Amino acid sequence: MEKTIRSDLEIAQSAILQPIKSIAASIGLTEDDYDPYGKYKAKLSDGLKERLETRADGKLVLVTAINPTPAGEGKSTVTVGLGQALHRTGRKTMICLREPSLGPTMGMKGGACGGGYSQVLPMEDINLHFTGDMHAITTAHNTISALLDNHLHQGNELGIDPRRITWKRVLDLNDRSLRHVTIGLGGPAHSVPRQDGFDITVASEIMAVLCLADSLEDLEARISRIVVAETYAKTKVTVADLKAAGAATLLLKEAFRPNLVQTLEGAPALIHGGPFANIAHGCNSLVATRTALKLSDIVVTEAGFGADLGAEKFFNIKSRQGLHPDAVVVVATIRALKMHGGVPKNALEEENLTALTSGLALLEKHIESMELFGVPAVVALNRFASDSADERRTVAEWCDARSVRFAESDVFAQGGAGGEALVDQVIDALEEESTFRPLYPLDMSLKQKIERIATLIYGATGVHFEDKALRELERCEESGWGGLPICMAKTPFSLTDDPTKFGRAEGFMITVREVRPAIGAGFIVALTGNVLTMPGLPKEPAANRMGVLPDGKAIGLF
Repeated sequence: MEKTIRSDLEIAQSAILQPIKSIAASIGLTEDDYDPYGKYKAKLSDGLKERLETRADGKLVLVTAINPTPAGEGKSTVTVGLGQALHRTGRKTMICLREPSLGPTMGMKGGACGGGYSQVLPMEDINLHFTGDMHAITTAHNTISALLDNHLHQGNELGIDPRRITWKRVLDLNDRSLRHVTIGLGGPAHSVPRQDGFDITVASEIMAVLCLADSLEDLEARISRIVVAETYAKTKVTVADLKAAGAATLLLKEAFRPNLVQTLEGAPALIHGGPFANIAHGCNSLVATRTALKLSDIVVTEAGFGADLGAEKFFNIKSRQGLHPDAVVVVATIRALKMHGGVPKNALEEENLTALTSGLALLEKHIESMELFGVPAVVALNRFASDSADERRTVAEWCDARSVRFAESDVFAQGGAGGEALVDQVIDALEEESTFRPLYPLDMSLKQKIERIATLIYGATGVHFEDKALRELERCEESGWGGLPICMAKTPFSLTDDPTKFGRAEGFMITVREVRPAIGAGFIVALTGNVLTMPGLPKEPAANRMGVLPDGKAIGLF
């Protein structure tokens, strides 16, 4: 009973952590391979990548999920729990996660360290300032902003049109009041007045660039290519034109190094980078994943939100950087399936086999989508105390009837021990040869790529492109960017671009209202619906319940 009533924070604070040097030694690292950040965190050294180059890669397991609901899915918890379960069965395993953003941590979603007895530690540090990566990304981004406005102030040699500046400032908090601001007021000494705004740090292209670069040289080259504005003659202005790439890279040199931590059961984990999956590509850094593949036999990683966003982008964007996914785990809960089947949140505790069966149509769509990529799949049913035996049996029999690998996961309550059935299914999937292939070739037109994602992954009947989006697509093609992959910006809560439409929707169109080139990151962003790049806080933010005790322990984090 004790395990079911203790909060995530209480569990984390009562854990006995191993010194980070012990975790490093367990994966074959020497003291030259990392720099400790206190007793329980470390940054991997710059030269480690080269030292590991000749090693063979381990197997790569991606954890994704059905579309999230307020009922909770526990994708990060399953990722950590599966890693712990593999670790406790004697397999050399590492976990790769994204870093939490202070926006959702202080807002509604909470942190991103897993939950219950499947967490990464030190949870308080990771969910707050960690090793300073988010602050470095924020500062690098805003340095470019400052240099851009200084260029305007100092005579505007490049002929930048202040009305066509696309580079906003960023802040790693949810602050809706900063979405649209006016800057440069106060007279000639205070720069050129213009309209500006703030995005959340995890929506910054700097974040995407850091997570897709494979070296410091590549990082600087990518930053140099970022488009920040247009001139009066409508030519593109890049960070290289502002001579800002070197300074931004310098500010990121420590943040570019992956962070080594541990789970509650002492399994090694790399936590690095944190782009959102509804407005960016939603994966931890390429350098962290590649390093983990060299240091272990199995790497368990996750992609943000549901398979229609995170997994699609992992396969179509990140995996093109030389990664070969070997298996995918699709997480579902009975609570969320019932919600997608029409049950309101306040009635999810009640058994409802009709709604559950209806919600399973959404799970089926995600399984079909994963099959398009040629990666063996496993369904993980994340257990909740309110699940009835008949409901659990219904999901198991549904999967069995479709020859879908299935296992219940109880890693929240039992840690790695609750994931051993899932391990059996994942190992079985890993023994099947992955025939991974992206959803579309890069030589397909940008418009066709968007249509392919919308029809095959979302199940839409087609795509409506607003006139502005069509003009931007044409300009991207004319600029030579037609060979880049697509990064869809869409609500995570629905297969459609309407967050209120739950379940497996049919007969709908996707509307693309705007297209933005992210040339440093190496993809084209297609914006649908009303996706915001600076979220707001809920009526009762999680921050209102947070504090610190006299002994320095945090309260209210989750």
